Amino acid sequence: MESLFDEAEERAAAKAAPLAVRMRPRTLDEVVGQRHLTAPGTPFRKLIDNDAPMSLLLWGPPGTGKTTLAYVVSQVTSRRFTELSAVTAGVKDVRAAVDAARRELGMSGRQTVLFVDEVHRFSKTQQDALLPAVENRWVSFIGATTENPSFSVVSPLMSRSLLLTLQPLDDDDIRSLVERALADERGLGGRVTLDPDALDHLVRLAGGDGRRALTYLEAAALGFEAQGVTHIDTATLERAVDRAAVRYDRDGDQHYDVISAFI
Repeated sequence: MESLFDEAEERAAAKAAPLAVRMRPRTLDEVVGQRHLTAPGTPFRKLIDNDAPMSLLLWGPPGTGKTTLAYVVSQVTSRRFTELSAVTAGVKDVRAAVDAARRELGMSGRQTVLFVDEVHRFSKTQQDALLPAVENRWVSFIGATTENPSFSVVSPLMSRSLLLTLQPLDDDDIRSLVERALADERGLGGRVTLDPDALDHLVRLAGGDGRRALTYLEAAALGFEAQGVTHIDTATLERAVDRAAVRYDRDGDQHYDVISAFI
């Protein structure tokens, strides 16, 4: 009974998740963009295909798929996925995550992907706390950063990690991402359509950021689907973006995302 209740909770949580989370790829072939990393024969693809131990640093602008790649690694290799945000986590959280990974490794032999978002925000002491886990391969470490890791990540961690640079998504990538979200049951399931001009406008607003594109699409779809509107034109999209734009933290990353979108 408890198991059924947990499954129901998980389904409800998945349904309530943001569109960008629901549309997160489950395989490398579903990843949009970053073909220089995911194509057959690339170092990253070889690590995944061979289920090899790894330590990675993913460097790129927001919305280019850093979290997505880390999640896909865990899915494809059947590893546990543990995520920490360097904005809120401390040394205690890092050690707790590593201890849990070691227990899992010892009891079941199952590896853990330890994903640290915004790893550049960790202090030297916090980054140093990761070194034993990386050195001894207690975890498959994946750190994501929007800043040059040569200046923001300590040398010992850099030297133990493969640095992968992600590029902004191009217009075709964004268009493919939006069209998939419109049709896929995990996304909007064909309940709404997007005018071609509105799609072009959304691609321009995204500015190479896939998460931003899906956030604006979701704002338009949810805001007007409740009113019985199933076709989104450019004016409808602009009104939705105006509403989405006011819901951001002036001191956070979304401040710059929104400014970039309107520029």
